[in-house]
Order: sequence, then structure tokens, then C-alpha cells
Amino acid sequence: MNYIKLDITKAACFLQEGAVKAFEPKVKAAQQALEEGTCPGNDFLGWLHLPSSITPAFLDELQACANVLRENCEAIVVAGIGGSYLGARAVIEALNNSFAWLVQDKKNPIILFAGNNIGEDYLSELTEYLKGKKFGVINISKSGTTTETALTFRLLKKQCEAQRGKEEAKKVIVAVTDAKKGAARTCADKEGYKSFIIPDNVGGRFSVLTPVGLLPIACAGFDIKELVAGAKDMEVCCGKDVPFEQNIAAQYAALRNALYQSGKKIEIMVNYQPKLHFMSEWWKQLYGESEGKDKKGIFPASVDFTTDLHSMGQWIQDGERTIFETVISIEEPEKKLLFPEDEENLDGLNFLAGKRVDEVNKMAELGTRLAHVDGGVPNIRLTMPRLTERYLGQVIYFFEIACGISGNLLEVNPFNQPGVEAYKKNMFALLDKPGYEADSKAIKERLASEK
Repeated sequence: MNYIKLDITKAACFLQEGAVKAFEPKVKAAQQALEEGTCPGNDFLGWLHLPSSITPAFLDELQACANVLRENCEAIVVAGIGGSYLGARAVIEALNNSFAWLVQDKKNPIILFAGNNIGEDYLSELTEYLKGKKFGVINISKSGTTTETALTFRLLKKQCEAQRGKEEAKKVIVAVTDAKKGAARTCADKEGYKSFIIPDNVGGRFSVLTPVGLLPIACAGFDIKELVAGAKDMEVCCGKDVPFEQNIAAQYAALRNALYQSGKKIEIMVNYQPKLHFMSEWWKQLYGESEGKDKKGIFPASVDFTTDLHSMGQWIQDGERTIFETVISIEEPEKKLLFPEDEENLDGLNFLAGKRVDEVNKMAELGTRLAHVDGGVPNIRLTMPRLTERYLGQVIYFFEIACGISGNLLEVNPFNQPGVEAYKKNMFALLDKPGYEADSKAIKERLASEK
């Protein structure tokens, strides 16, 4: 069995010799704190050994539910925000046909994502698209009151019932929510929806290997057993007793913190495969929400190369030297396409005739990495043998465990997100939500004084 690989040589060379190795004792202490549950946020460590605790029977139950939805739906809408949709979308977009919308192969339902914004045009166009279609809904919310998701679910629930009838709608609406409390749990119990539990000790951004991610991924037609197996691979390879030199998660956490201490404040996630765009989005939430607190934390950004070489490339090459890059590279694509020869050769590209398109892409990747290193940008490279469920599972757990270690190195609580509540308080006050009367008065007086 092959594994993902980490190459830190083009980043460690920007530090003093031994700087990464010097973090070894701190990394070991940080990982030990995770294992022993002595770190901040220790009530949210359920993800740590989740891969090895998932049973075949549980995966079979998820798959059986997914099969019901697949057999009865042309489209399935995943309603969730943040960690309640990004992990699933990252995997589905990575494995799916890039033109799934157009292909519509009849074998697999279209997977749609909503509840992650409050765009009226978006929701109106979604409901218009679903008119006359047999669609189902996976409502993902612990509380059932998160504004974006709750608003969307209410719209979809009403439309599904109107189009399919209330009894039939019950068969194609699934709740992924809290075990006992919250509006979504109450609704699921009252309506008789099939439901799955979000574990209390797993936060949203670490939840892709719970029903939050696994059910939508199974609905899309992908192998969740292989995904979990890949995560289990990394749970073993990145365990606390694995030597530092062999533990790629420990090395990644150490290196990025060493770079941060040297003045590199921004980490840019880079991919050369459009299918990985949402993997970067998932990664940004994982690290941004975990580390960005107490006025600390590396800012996570992302680019899609080679596309963004024609937009962000200039800044990365010659801008302020406060950045480093982490490149995800796929060794072997799933398709094969040769570049054709052209008799007129007006574009001057006949020197590429007969070469695989991926070879051109790989040389663009190598050339860019060399240029950026020469320009003063440390480069980390994470390599996946292929873009499959197994390797995606490895990547997911690798980033999760490295995030837990890295957050402890920063001495923050990697598992809370207090800053997210600030906008909600203001929004509810502005909307005159019951219970926010004092806040409503205060914020309106503030706005009036600022005119």
C-alpha cells in the first residue's frame, strides 16, 4: 500500500539548520496532550481516533440510507455550512466528473450544496432548478438554528413536501444532528426522518469522517469504506509513538510553526488540479478556525494553479516575503490525454506533440516551485499517488492531526471558535430577533450616531 508523502526540504532550507528538529520535544508534548486529553478544548477530541473506531456495520447503515436516496432522487441537496458541508464537498468535487452537471449519467444523482449562504438569488435559482425534480435533502446541523442552514432547510422542506407529498418526502429527507437536543433533532423526531448523530465530542471542521461527510459522499456514489481506511492509515502513520523523522504530521506542524516564528505569517495552499479546489476550502476552514485566535495564527489562503499564476502569481513571486506555500501534487491522474501535432503550428507548440497533458502540468509545477523558492518563498510539497478515496482519507486525517498539534504549539484552543459568534450577535440584533432587544437598541443607536 502506498501512502501520501511530505517533502519539507524546500522550506526547511529557509530556516537555521536544526530549527525544525528543535521543535521535536514541543511537538511530542503537544501530541501527548491530545492523546491524554490535557489540552484546551479536550472535550472535542472525538476525531482523534475516529477512523479506527468506525465499524463496518455503521458504514453499512450509512450506505443503506445513501442507497435509498440514490434510488429515489435525481438531485440531493446537502444543507449545511462550514464544517457541515466543506469536507463532503471537498471529497465529492475531487472524485467527481468535472462536468457532472452536464453529464448527468443517470447512475448518480446530482449533489447540490446550500445552507452555506443567504444569497436570495442563489436560493431562488436553486428552488427554481428543483421544480419538477425528484429531490431529497440531507439537513446537517447540530442545533438546527444556524441561520443560513435553517432558513434554507425550511425552504427545501416545504418544496419537497409540495412536490412529492408529505409521506414520500419523509423518505428522502435525512437529518444529521445532535443525539437529543436542538430544533433539528426535534423536527426529525416529529416528522419521522431517518437521522444520524453528530458526536458531541467532534467539532464541525473535524467532522468529515462522521455522517456529516460520509453520508453525502456515499450518496454521490463514492466508497466511504476506502475513505475511512485511508484515514486509518494515517492514524497509524502519525501516531504519538511514531518517531519524529517518520511522522509527517509532526514534521508539518513543526515546520509551519518554525516558519511562523521566522516571520512567515501566511500559508498558501496550492494545487495544480481543479478538482482539489474545495479541498483547499476545507483546509482553510480547518486551520483558520482552529488557529486564528488570541491575536495569533498563520493566515490560510489558497490558489488554483496554473490558473492563478496569471493573477496571484506576480504577488507570490515578488510581493512581501511573509508567505510560504504548501503544494498538493497528484503523481498520476485518472485520465490520459496526449497533446496533438498541428501542421501549421501557429501557436509554436509542436514541441509538445505526443506528450501527456499531465507532463506539461508537472513541468509547470516544478518550474513554479523553483521560481518561488528562488524568489524567497519556502515550499512544502504533499504528494498523493492518485486522486482516490483512500488517499483523500489519508490527506484528511493528516491535516486534522497536524492541526491539533499545531494549535497546541501555538498555545491556543484549536477546537473552539468564539470569534464566529460576534457577527451572529450583531445580525440577530439588527433583525430584531426576540431576546436581543437590548442589543438591538444599542446597535441601532450606534449606527445612528455614525451617520
